[in-house]
Amino acid sequence: MQSRIIQYTSEINEFKPASAAELEEFRIKFLGTKGIIKDLFEEFKSVSAEEKRVLGKVLNEFKKLAEEKHALLKAEFEENSEEDTDYEDLSLPGSGFEVGGRHPLSLVRKEVVEIFKKLGFIVAEGPEIEDDWHNFTALNFAKEHPARDMQDTFFIKKDAENGDIALRTHTSSVQVRMMENGQPPFRAIMPGRVYRNEAISARAHCFFHQVEGLYVDENVSFADLKQTLFYFVQELFGEGTKVRFRPSYFPFTEPSAEMDISCSLCGGSGCTMCKGSGWVEILGCGMVDPNVLENCGIDSNKYSGFAFGMGIERMANLKYEIKDLRLFSENDIRFLKQFQSELV
Repeated sequence: MQSRIIQYTSEINEFKPASAAELEEFRIKFLGTKGIIKDLFEEFKSVSAEEKRVLGKVLNEFKKLAEEKHALLKAEFEENSEEDTDYEDLSLPGSGFEVGGRHPLSLVRKEVVEIFKKLGFIVAEGPEIEDDWHNFTALNFAKEHPARDMQDTFFIKKDAENGDIALRTHTSSVQVRMMENGQPPFRAIMPGRVYRNEAISARAHCFFHQVEGLYVDENVSFADLKQTLFYFVQELFGEGTKVRFRPSYFPFTEPSAEMDISCSLCGGSGCTMCKGSGWVEILGCGMVDPNVLENCGIDSNKYSGFAFGMGIERMANLKYEIKDLRLFSENDIRFLKQFQSELV
């Protein structure tokens, strides 16, 4: 082994690469995972203890020599490369750069916000980490309501005495904060990210984006709610889009409804998006439950209001015919580039 090390040492000392490619071959030959030094160390394991005392020092010095030789030559090549690129030909055309675009969810969110701004709605925001009062109790969720279960909510801290802390499951918590800290009239929308403990698939995700709305004033009626949402649908999906309301249940509204629109992909004739029905559900809504108003310090005998909530991903699905929710959060540049032509 020692004679081979002497031979390899001479080869390293005399090595003068003519190119970076030759230097890389040198590195692979001596320092690579299947290189000479790796093999010598494997062979070193099988020699006698007496030989190890002599060969150990020689082998370590040989390895150090190879590493220093490679580092020195690499630095020289890099320095020469930088010198070659110092000169700039100012007569050459400038280098262009690729213009980015907004994310499809940002595009839809912006469009939704602009539509409601025309109706006098302001934008309100709140924290994504919420306490039990703002996320559940103030919104009329009973203690035994299934939404409090770990299957639906990401709890950060479970505390029966002082109230749980969790990632918000809806932006309705922003409505509570707004009503607690002011007096009617309120007319606002609350866009933001929310979290649910669900399995990720083409139709569901553990986080998604909502836009919720709230209008509280004297003499607010369900007719006001229907007309507001009808206007919104016509603006976002185009005139001629049909609307229907179906009775539903939500703890924080009474009466409650879910709103469907005629499928924008098939025009109501039936397709995979609407599952052959011609209708697609896009949001839930209803009149604010008097208990919610009272929980927030608002006189329910004097004031009434309506609330609604929709998923931005669902709006984007219908608008851009995107069938897999996972595409929105995977940052695939091929997918995102499709939206660069959209209005920014």
